[in-house]
Amino acid sequence: MRAARLIKMVLLLQSRPSMTAAELAGELEVSERTVTRDAQALSEAGVPVYADRGRSGGYRLVGGYRTRLTGLARHEAEALFLSGLPSALREMGLDDAASAARLKVSAALLPSLRDASHTAAQRFHLDAPGWFHDPATPELLPAVAEAVWDDRLVRARYRRRPAGEVERELAPYGLVLKAGVWYLCARAGDDFRVYRIDRFTAVAASETRFERDADFDLPRFWSERAGQFARSILRTEVTVRLSEEGVRRLPHAVDRAAAEEALASAAAPESDGRRTVVLPVESAEVAFEQLLALGSEVEVLAPAALRERFADTAERLRDLYR
Repeated sequence: MRAARLIKMVLLLQSRPSMTAAELAGELEVSERTVTRDAQALSEAGVPVYADRGRSGGYRLVGGYRTRLTGLARHEAEALFLSGLPSALREMGLDDAASAARLKVSAALLPSLRDASHTAAQRFHLDAPGWFHDPATPELLPAVAEAVWDDRLVRARYRRRPAGEVERELAPYGLVLKAGVWYLCARAGDDFRVYRIDRFTAVAASETRFERDADFDLPRFWSERAGQFARSILRTEVTVRLSEEGVRRLPHAVDRAAAEEALASAAAPESDGRRTVVLPVESAEVAFEQLLALGSEVEVLAPAALRERFADTAERLRDLYR
């Protein structure tokens, strides 16, 4: 543990002109006294760590010293490619690996390029979860993530409605973070399936590693399954007349793919510019909530019960604002 900390200290000093004891203590998560002892140990080992005294002092490397300990370990290299997802790294237990990888890359760069990671981080940031909710990190996510990285079979118990819990042996291929929710794409027998991580009640990694299907492509698989799921829940149709503004706003109010397909197959606009569209939706209840956001830009024609509900809502709104 101390050896890794000493290496990290050298890499930190190599990537910056100088650092105070407080800064090093913060980065290494130790006390300033430990930083002093570590600096002395490095100096005794031949690493030219120099301490500048005084209020603005700190530690620095002298003589153009550069360590050769910059080779990336596999888990560090893998984590580096995810470094734009800080919350995801933290939830999977990979933030330390990513931090070490970034340090090694920074130490290997020319001095003129060492601020590249900082300038990039100040210009681009990915915030994956959706608005208005703070998703909890699934307790078993780190265990699942470790099995994914190591290609290890897992024995898992999964909470499935309405059948209760089921137990499966899974080959965990990949993780997907969708709108703040974690999913596992895994092979169960001969089929590839998708599981929500927060529905696992137990996960035990095996010592046995599985052989990956070379043709499996995680982004393509997820895109296909997500599209299939989105289409599978659109079991009802509603017929609506849309103004030009309603046509523009429809893909933002309902499922985008469904809206675009419905608009593409719709008849030409009428003389007043309105278009009649047959739209697949999840249910009449969901359609009411979604289409209500379009206000007077949409007129529901069918089914009759949904049209009556919109008419009743319009009456109550008129009475409210009269």
